[in-house]
Amino acid sequence: MGASLIQGFLKSTAMTIVSEIGDKTFFVAALMAMRHPRGVVLTGALLALVVMTIFSAVFGWAAPNLISRKLTHNGATFLFFVFGLRSLWDAISNEEGESELAEVEAKLGRTDDIKKKKKQQASVFLSPVLIEAFSLTFLGEWGDRSQIATIGLAAQENVVGVAVGGFLGHALCTSAAVWGGKHLASSISERSVALCGGILFLLFGAHSLFNGFQVA
Repeated sequence: MGASLIQGFLKSTAMTIVSEIGDKTFFVAALMAMRHPRGVVLTGALLALVVMTIFSAVFGWAAPNLISRKLTHNGATFLFFVFGLRSLWDAISNEEGESELAEVEAKLGRTDDIKKKKKQQASVFLSPVLIEAFSLTFLGEWGDRSQIATIGLAAQENVVGVAVGGFLGHALCTSAAVWGGKHLASSISERSVALCGGILFLLFGAHSLFNGFQVA
């Protein structure tokens, strides 16, 4: 139990970090923090990521009870290889053109004028900025690689370890984004991040494949 928890924790933390650095939600947090109170942005983003991680971990844990455990194991293994190969392809084919930073910057810029006209009195506990950070982060994470991979990990590893590792990975990445993400993102090559992510996902896939005979 202890070894399984630690293994799930380490895998989930590493997977989340390599998936989230340079992701759209990373840039959302970075750019919002440049225009709004950082603490509010961080709180909204982390709340969304906690909700998403809990949902993904619970779904992955419950999946073997709804579907054959062997089938869920094989599905997770397949997804690890797919995500790994896709990340490596992104690293090889990336010509460092328009980055996700520019894409997110443009999207946020298009909504600025609307928000300026619709400034309403903020609630003490739920400011418009917090709601915006929560909504953009939650929607950005839905169906993302880290969410699908969390579901896959939770189907194989200790669900508590996977959930806590996901929390930690998200907290580290989002905090880095809020407190200096734009500078950090511009200093790290998207190609390098994709390469590291691809290798890590392939390692997870290989580990899952070699341990497949233990799944009944």
